[in-house]
Amino acid sequence: MPLVAPTRLDDLVQALAASAFDATFGVSLPAAEFSIQKTRREFAGDRTVVCFPLARHSKAAPDATAEQLGTAMVEAPGPITGFNVVKGFLNLEIAPDYWSEWLMGEAAQDGYGTRPEGTAPHIMVEYSSPNTNKPLHLGHLRNNFLGHSISRILSARGHRVTKVQIINDRGIHICKSMVAWRKFGGGETPETSGLKGDKLVGKYYVAFDQAFKAEVKELVDGGMPQEDAEKQAPILLEAQDALRLWEQGDTDTVNLWKTMNGWVYGGFDVTYATMGVEFDKLYYESDTYLIGKDRVLEGVASGVFDQREDGSVWVDLTGDGLDEKLLLRKDGTAVYMTQDIGTALLRFKDFNDLDRQVYTVGNEQEYHFKVLFLVLAKLGFQQAERCHHLSYGMVELPEGKMKSREGTVVDADDLMEEMFSIARDIAAEAGKLEGLDENAQQEVFQRVGLSALKYFLLKVDPKKNMMFDPKASIDFYGNTGPFILFNYVRGRSVLRKMEAEGIAMPTGDITTPSPDEMEVIGLLHDLPDVIAEAADTYNPSLVANWCYDLTKAYSSYYQDHSILGADDAATRGLRLVLTERFTRALKTGMHLLGIALPERM
Repeated sequence: MPLVAPTRLDDLVQALAASAFDATFGVSLPAAEFSIQKTRREFAGDRTVVCFPLARHSKAAPDATAEQLGTAMVEAPGPITGFNVVKGFLNLEIAPDYWSEWLMGEAAQDGYGTRPEGTAPHIMVEYSSPNTNKPLHLGHLRNNFLGHSISRILSARGHRVTKVQIINDRGIHICKSMVAWRKFGGGETPETSGLKGDKLVGKYYVAFDQAFKAEVKELVDGGMPQEDAEKQAPILLEAQDALRLWEQGDTDTVNLWKTMNGWVYGGFDVTYATMGVEFDKLYYESDTYLIGKDRVLEGVASGVFDQREDGSVWVDLTGDGLDEKLLLRKDGTAVYMTQDIGTALLRFKDFNDLDRQVYTVGNEQEYHFKVLFLVLAKLGFQQAERCHHLSYGMVELPEGKMKSREGTVVDADDLMEEMFSIARDIAAEAGKLEGLDENAQQEVFQRVGLSALKYFLLKVDPKKNMMFDPKASIDFYGNTGPFILFNYVRGRSVLRKMEAEGIAMPTGDITTPSPDEMEVIGLLHDLPDVIAEAADTYNPSLVANWCYDLTKAYSSYYQDHSILGADDAATRGLRLVLTERFTRALKTGMHLLGIALPERM
């Protein structure tokens, strides 16, 4: 009998289970009451019905409920051809014809469950958000890749997504670089030094720390206590003076601040272009902190916040299980929370249809965002309860943690260039890319190197800390970006040969797939659910590991089965369709990770 393959197998199984349960036990339950899972690899089957919750309705033990329900589902019209029971788990086998019809249907040829933009609420995703006193580093790479990927995943689910960053362009850290440049720079610029602007400014941030430590040592050697010396070091006092002058609008100070920040922005733009990330709108702390200050003072007037005798402003969150939080210092200056309040309010004003904001920030700021969302709620923003902190763990190296002020960070530009170089060396050693000109080769090196870097940083659950190993990330075997790229290129090569030989891609019925083929088809079928879960949980690693599972299954299949050299036309047709769907779906999945796939490598 013909089987009409729906968009989602789980929906069909739920409906069949509900109908069979009613017929068997005389109890009508909503289809949503039937929990459907993918069958675990160690058991035969494709989908599993969890029968433990059903036992109270069937008045039978879970395993007996599963046996009776399985028998009824096999006997009923539909794609269920067999079953087995493991305790209260009913493992169902799906007819091969279902998979072949799904493979030839629209769901396997179009967007794999992606939805048109604008069919889901508007979400703003913040990522990167650097300080303007140093270059971007390895930690920023994970941040940018996470934020950019989740933006694409949310877009695939139909959300209108606005990608932003808040540039931390004010504060004592900026003034430290400014003071060091004045003292030691001799008028050096990016043009005269040959350095990217962000690297030049970062050089003087490190120089400040070196001078500060030297001055502290001199004061301590002269008899001053360490704590006092760290507060009275002359170069630190100069930086504090510079901050006060900046806040007062001193012309010379503000002009230098604009100049040095301009250098940094130019450097950042180059790095972002190499990363392959972009933003729809930029926000600047130097603007938003003033909005935050004004709103905090309004909150005092309305009784939302408390102003103490010394002039400082606080919010009491003890009733919410947190503590009291400072919003304005006694001298009226802003803290980070003040700036973030101002930024959030400005964004809601700029986009009046904004449903929520997603902040891609390291896990050391989890408490900060709990406070921020509570404060926004107290200020009357209903969206606050839907805002989300995309918290991620730190990236470490085998040699330990990085420290910006000591100049021991792994520079993002340097790391990406190292990845390109490793890719170049591997290609040269393997004798690949012969016949491609230098520009074409360089494009492949960059795609392979960048895919290795992005994939390695995205395949780990964001919540987890991770160790980054450049050479392991670019291995062509195992759970790596290059392994996925290599098999995509191999599949595309088969399809090019098919076209060159004038072989037509089947458009109608195809031969019944084998178990090996059904494994690949099953993974293709899962992509819409993977995208949905990744969007719901803000977790790109789900997509990354699906890409690997699909690639691994196809790679094994490719090695065991000749595609173009199949014994008959019907078998060859199925294998070609499977290859085309594999490359199409993999391209979709890797695009959601921000990874572009090459045609050759």
